[in-house]
Amino acid sequence: MKELLSQKKVPFTDKNIREDAATLNELRKMGYNAVPVTVIDGQRIVGYDKAAIEKALGSA
Repeated sequence: MKELLSQKKVPFTDKNIREDAATLNELRKMGYNAVPVTVIDGQRIVGYDKAAIEKALGSA
């Protein structure tokens, strides 16, 4: 995920649920228990779905 976003020069914030309890709580409040969850302009993408990420970024 990070590699794809970096290649496309898309700025992102990497959050780690193992290191930050607040991030884990944020994930749970969204209704998820698994990672990765990528949020692009409010659109949530669960797992590594390259096509969905590129579509959300407008580069599909």
